This record gives sequence, C-alpha cells and structure tokens, in this order.
Amino acid sequence: MAMQKIDLNEWGKDAFEAIGKQWFLLTAGTEQAGWNTMTCSWGAVGVLWNKPSVTCYVRHSRHTFGFMEQQDTFTVSFFGEEHRKALAFCGSHSGRDCDKAAEAGLHPVAVEGGMSFEEAELVLVCKKRFAADMDIKDIPADAAAAFYADHDAHRMYIGEVIACYKKQS
Repeated sequence: MAMQKIDLNEWGKDAFEAIGKQWFLLTAGTEQAGWNTMTCSWGAVGVLWNKPSVTCYVRHSRHTFGFMEQQDTFTVSFFGEEHRKALAFCGSHSGRDCDKAAEAGLHPVAVEGGMSFEEAELVLVCKKRFAADMDIKDIPADAAAAFYADHDAHRMYIGEVIACYKKQS
C-alpha cells in the first residue's frame, strides 16, 4: 500500500464534508477469514473515553453486519471524487451477490488487522470498543418514518482510532 502512517492530528479533513458529502467505505473482516465493505454517509469522528473515536452505523440486514460482529478491527476509508462511482456501486450492491471491490475497480489491501483499498486517500483503522442497537421507539418520529419504515434498525459501533494512514503524493 502506497500509504504512510501519520498522526491522526494530521488528518486535515472536514469530518462533516468527508462523511456526509464524500461518503466512506466501512470495511470489516480480514484477508484470511473474509471481509466485506459498504458505503456509509452517516457517522462521526470525535473523542470518547479520552480516545480518538469513530462512530458508524450498520443495519442488521447488511452483509457487513456479520463481519462487524465477528471482528474487533474495522477500517473507515475515504476517497477522492474520482472514486464516487465505485462508492455508489458499493452502496447499492451486496457482497453476498458479487465481489464488490472487483466490480467497482478497487484493489483491497490488508492493513493492521483489517482491510482497506489502494485507492483510498485516508484510512482510519479502528478497534471496536462498543456496539448497541438503536431502538426505533427512541428515534424521533420524523426520522423513524423517513428511515425505518421497514423496521430494519441500525447497530451503532464505536471504534477507537488506533492508526491513521494517508496516501503518499
């Protein structure tokens, strides 16, 4: 991987832009045991329990869910706009049905017990610290109606950022 390990403080991205507008790939599993990736546009980067942390959300129905449950490490990978179609593909196809990385033109690489992609501009390697199901009855009515009509709630995962990699120019 043509990436360099950097201090997380050197990230230099606007989290609102990177997560909500540019999206990211959440990847769980290992090269040996198998893995899956999915496109996300919901999440948060911050500090929890005095640790740099990432919060992400995965529906129980997603193929990635099982990998998140089985593994303690996951990655959050950010890409440039030139990979928008690849992220759109990974968000609209299931890894149960196809090799998403291959069909999206992405090249998987192992990184610190997890998986990411050669094309990523920035990768956060996370150690799972907490997981809890979101209870639809506790979600505001407008959000529940808009996002959970099918009752397929998310599980919230919080991971401690244990490494940060940035693509070398």
